[in-house]
Amino acid sequence: MDSLSISYAICVVSLLTISISAKEFNVLSYGASGNGITDDSLAFMKAWKDTCSEAASSASLVIPKGKQFLVHPLIFTGPCKSGTINVMLSGTILAPNGPDQWNSSDLSTWLAFEGWWDRSCRYHPGQGCFTLAPTALRFQNCNNLKMLNTNFHNSPQTHVLLLGCQNVELGFLNIQSPGTSPNTDGIHIQFGRNVSIHNSQIADGDDCISIGDKTYDIKINDIKCGPGHGVSIGSLGRDGEAVQVNNIKVKRVSFHGTTNGVRIKTWQTGRGLVQNVTFTNINFTAVENPIIIDQYYCDKLDSCKPTDTGVHINDVRYSKLIGTSQTEVAINLNCSNNVPCTGITLDNVRLVSATHQFNQLVSSCNHAFGLNRGIIEPKSCLKI
Repeated sequence: MDSLSISYAICVVSLLTISISAKEFNVLSYGASGNGITDDSLAFMKAWKDTCSEAASSASLVIPKGKQFLVHPLIFTGPCKSGTINVMLSGTILAPNGPDQWNSSDLSTWLAFEGWWDRSCRYHPGQGCFTLAPTALRFQNCNNLKMLNTNFHNSPQTHVLLLGCQNVELGFLNIQSPGTSPNTDGIHIQFGRNVSIHNSQIADGDDCISIGDKTYDIKINDIKCGPGHGVSIGSLGRDGEAVQVNNIKVKRVSFHGTTNGVRIKTWQTGRGLVQNVTFTNINFTAVENPIIIDQYYCDKLDSCKPTDTGVHINDVRYSKLIGTSQTEVAINLNCSNNVPCTGITLDNVRLVSATHQFNQLVSSCNHAFGLNRGIIEPKSCLKI
C-alpha cells in the first residue's frame, strides 16, 4: 500500500493497521474533494465519526489512492465501538503550507511539508521564529498499534511520535527530510513499552530514532539511517528526574554520513538508570562519533553547571560494529564523574578512518568500566 502521511492523532482505539476485511468509510463519500486545494478537514472528521461509531467487529477509515487531501489540524479521538479500527492510507494528506496558513493555536499538531524550517529558532533566531512546529504523526496512549508501508516527507518537526504506547510495530517506513532540517527526528519513543521498529529507511535533520524516558523493551532492527544524528537513547534527565530506560536492542543498522552512530546522552542533572542495552551488527560509513556516550549533554555550549548527580549507565554491549569514522575519536565514552558507567562491553569492534586526515583513530574514556572481547580497533580505553 503506497501511502504518505497522516496528522497528529490522539489514539484511544485498540488497533491501527492496514486491512481490507472491514466495513469501509471512504472520505470521498463524506464530501472530500481530494484536489489538494480544497479544505477536506470536515469530510475527514465526518468519516472518522462514522468509523468510530461502527459496531461491527472491524471498521476502516479509507483515504483513497490517487488523491491529495488538504487537511487542517485534527484530533481523532475514541474510544470506538469496533474492536478493530483500521486506517487505510493510500492517498496523500497535505497540511497547510507554513505557519501563516495555520488555523490553530497549537503549533505542535498536524503536519506541514514546507514553510517551517526557514523560520525555526534553532537556525534562524530572532523575531517571528518558531521553537515549536507540527509533528507529522503522533500516537498517544495507543495499545496494539501496527503501522506498515508508510512514507513521510519533510515534516516540520518530528515525523512519528509514540507517547505512552505499548505493543507497537512500525515497519517498512520511508522517512525523508534533508539533513539540514531542524528537529526533524524520524521516530521518537517516550513512555513506551514493547515497541518494534524494523525494515525502514530514515533520513532527517535530527535523530533517526530517539528513545526517551520511561521506555522499556524496545527492538530496532534492519534500519538504514542517514543523513541524521544516528540512533540515540536520550537526552535524559534534563529536569533532574530519575530516568528509567531498560532492555533496548538495536541490531543490523547501517549509518551513512550521520553526525553520530549509536549514542546515549544524558544531562548532568539527571538521576536514575539506563541498563540492558545492546548494539549488534552495526555498520558505519563516514560517520562522525560512531560510538558515543555523552553524560555531559547540554543544548548550549558552556551553559550547564557541574552537579553532584548523574544517570547510572549499566550493562551496555557493543558487538560486531564495523565501518569508517569521520572523526579521530571513534569510541567516545564520556561517563559521569559522579556515577560512572559500569558493565560496558566492547566485543569485536573494528573502526578505521574514513579520511586521510587521521593516521590512526583513538578511543576516549572517562569513568567507563567494563571488559573487552575479541579485536577492538581503535584500542579500547575501558577500565577493567
